[in-house]
Amino acid sequence: MGIHRIRSGRVMVAAMVLATVGAACGGGGTPGPSARTGDVTVCELAYYTGEFAPYGKALTNDVRFPIEEVIDKDPPLGRTWKLVSEDIGDSHEGDAAKKCLEQHGAEIVVSIAHQYKTYRQYMMDYWKANDLPLGPSVHGGAIPANLGGKAAEPIFRAQGSDEALGTYGSLYAQSIGAKNIVVFATQVEGFQLAANAAEKAAGLLGITVLQRINVPAEQPSYRAEAQKIADLKPDAVIIQAGSTESATLIKAAAEAGLSLYWIGETGWAEAEFIGTLGTGQIITSQKAIGFSTFAPNKTTKAWQFFQPLWDAQKDKAYDATGQYAFSTYDLLVQTALAVEAGKAYKASAWAPAMFKVGDPPGEICYTYADCLKLIRDGKDIDYEGVTGPGTYTDGGVNAVTPAFIAFGADGKAIEPVLLDAQKGLELLKSIVTSAKCTPANPPNVCEW
Repeated sequence: MGIHRIRSGRVMVAAMVLATVGAACGGGGTPGPSARTGDVTVCELAYYTGEFAPYGKALTNDVRFPIEEVIDKDPPLGRTWKLVSEDIGDSHEGDAAKKCLEQHGAEIVVSIAHQYKTYRQYMMDYWKANDLPLGPSVHGGAIPANLGGKAAEPIFRAQGSDEALGTYGSLYAQSIGAKNIVVFATQVEGFQLAANAAEKAAGLLGITVLQRINVPAEQPSYRAEAQKIADLKPDAVIIQAGSTESATLIKAAAEAGLSLYWIGETGWAEAEFIGTLGTGQIITSQKAIGFSTFAPNKTTKAWQFFQPLWDAQKDKAYDATGQYAFSTYDLLVQTALAVEAGKAYKASAWAPAMFKVGDPPGEICYTYADCLKLIRDGKDIDYEGVTGPGTYTDGGVNAVTPAFIAFGADGKAIEPVLLDAQKGLELLKSIVTSAKCTPANPPNVCEW
């Protein structure tokens, strides 16, 4: 999903993180959950340096918006939320998570993500000792789908899995009648995971993968790869790479005279992609340039409330259709509702409440204020958001509406093409990666 990836060779910080588990398990001097009063610290694992630094400011605003503009107008259990951010760079997610907990006393940590494997044992011990933090994640799509969703591992993901987005790329390729494709991916953990899924899904759909092209990230030029694609003559190219790399490849291919379907990933929604690619002829010369993703539900009161409030901001990176904007909003709104319903900032209360407030039976509601009133009136609710139903799998992965979004000549996204959600789910059952865990339920040791 664009932002939540790093090079797999640069995540080996586990030894340093795990060496301090013993000190951390006591909470690093911070009070236990029963003693917490005053403001609730919400700590974002942020992207201010490293490969995804261009996205950092926008992603922080995605988290800030629902907190300051919605939740803190009437915070759950009467405790105002306070946002702090810790930069993870390219390889310091574990260190940042520790700072959130030990220095800031965070009760909510937003976006445990791609480096989770390197500090999972630390988190297992911390959750066991403290029943905290709550773990809503925007960028956790690279974490195996069977991890999370439980009190002992309370991670709930806003955007589905990376493998799902890769699968949707192949699903769109089939919908346009593509018979032969090329899969292009940079050597980044999440991108490789999504590319693997795209390749497997293509095979199940009867599409021939002419070649899988893996390249290092952040190369200044991809002309050699563009020429290789030209020689292969595919109907479409599925790209799992950062915005700059993706745009650089497409520009090189267009200059070589190619005209293809280019199917990318959610990170292309960020302004950096079109900023690098350009508009006008570079877009119109191709059959389509767009990305497989998920679409907002514009037919409900959730959208009617969210859209004007979001778009009224002066300093925003994208409009209300931006996937990071509305999925982060839904995730944090549902987090707050689950706190109120569970009557505590404890993982043991919050995790089951995340399912309860988003699943039927219950009175359907669409906004934080309306849902909060129903909960305080003693009623069960069924939150329906902009992303879709607030339904999660047993592993804490949210249901989304798969779609393909293309760019018009002006570089703006046009209306999404909705994909076959049921077929996507069927494909995922054959593709999804699961962690192997002993024992089956957390706290446990898992390999993937």
